[in-house]
Amino acid sequence: MASTDNKMTGKIRLYISEDLNENRNCTLNKSQHHYLRNVMRCQPGEHILVFNGRDGEWLAEISKLDKKSALIQAQIQTRLQTFAPDIHMLFAPVKKARLDYMVQKATEMGAASLTPVLTQYTQKARLNYERLKANMVEAAEQCNLLQVPQLNDPIDLELALEKLSETLPSRSLVFCDEGAGPILTKASRQALEAMNNKPVAILIGPEGGFSPAERQKLHNRPDTLAISLGPRILRADTALVAALSLCQMTLGDWV
Repeated sequence: MASTDNKMTGKIRLYISEDLNENRNCTLNKSQHHYLRNVMRCQPGEHILVFNGRDGEWLAEISKLDKKSALIQAQIQTRLQTFAPDIHMLFAPVKKARLDYMVQKATEMGAASLTPVLTQYTQKARLNYERLKANMVEAAEQCNLLQVPQLNDPIDLELALEKLSETLPSRSLVFCDEGAGPILTKASRQALEAMNNKPVAILIGPEGGFSPAERQKLHNRPDTLAISLGPRILRADTALVAALSLCQMTLGDWV
């Protein structure tokens, strides 16, 4: 039964992997146990909010919280499950701190999927998936989201484009091209709006931009729109936020 009060302000929110339903008992992991007991100084009988990306958000009671473990019981569904717009974010990996920022902001802004893409000018970087996933989960918990984006393995640009075309219907691609001219002309805005209700991917290039061959291949791909992010050359992390803002205001859930 869903609660009519969806605000629940001030409640601790945790993402868990277990199914959620009325009176369901769930064991929290070590990190969550430490957070509730040693950071937030919670006590048995207190209530928190939990979500898993499938079953909505639930008010749960802390039924056990001792030195060894934490157990909660889901009691009332506070929000029904909703899903982010079908926007996939493709981005070239960057240095660690800025990569953390990128996955946090992509999560906050409603991307459904994140995929590192390797281009000709990509700076080779080792990706710590546990760290990235933890950043995404924390962003979802803090920003009142009901799902955490899917984080995919790195993929070469050419193969990524092939996979977009295999999607049925083919996934439209918005790629941020510093040579695309004025930001959102009337024609490009109309083209972007025409992608509404379609699966969409946004592509952010590396620090050095796309190579001439990559730009040509992108321009030649059907159902692809090159957009400018303004007169300045943006860092990759800034470009991600700018691109997601444009798309969410035009065809996402900011409309």
